[in-house]
Amino acid sequence: MIGVILAGGRSSRMGADKATIALAGRPMIEWVAQALEAVCDKVVVAGRSTSVAGLTAIPDRGEGHRGPLAGIAASAELGSLLVVGVDQPWVRFETIGRLIAVGGDIPVVPVDQGNRQATCAIYPAGVGEAAQDELDSGGSVQTLLDRVAFRPVAESEWRSWGEDGRSWFSANSPDDILSGLERYGPPQPPM
Repeated sequence: MIGVILAGGRSSRMGADKATIALAGRPMIEWVAQALEAVCDKVVVAGRSTSVAGLTAIPDRGEGHRGPLAGIAASAELGSLLVVGVDQPWVRFETIGRLIAVGGDIPVVPVDQGNRQATCAIYPAGVGEAAQDELDSGGSVQTLLDRVAFRPVAESEWRSWGEDGRSWFSANSPDDILSGLERYGPPQPPM
């Protein structure tokens, strides 16, 4: 299982590169990387042309910002992927470990209040061609999930893991960081 930090966005709402924004004394990317390293064989950063935080960079294919789907499509040749957004520093290694355990031949995606949490999910090796086709047709990771079968992880299931939604809480702006700190406190390293 390869851990992929999706970090190809423009960070326009944040006003600075989300990967390097300090949260509880560390860049956000380091919180995500530490959780992934606890459960994955290798961790890379997608959507970047140069290394960030010592992680191998996987550049998006094509021109311009193309969203999380571009990172998934570019990384798919590495094998089965556990993806987490760079702006999800509260991700719990316990939760992503459970997603890996669910595993299978189709994507595994938590669903929270009807919303598919596509940037904290498993994408098996076989999804690469469909991801590239969807990207080429102008789609998104959500439209990819409309096209392919996936295993939803319902709220009752992820709550039984001790998850409260923090693993896919996205800090897209300074206000989101404050809200995350109020809700969840500082991110915690794997135990």
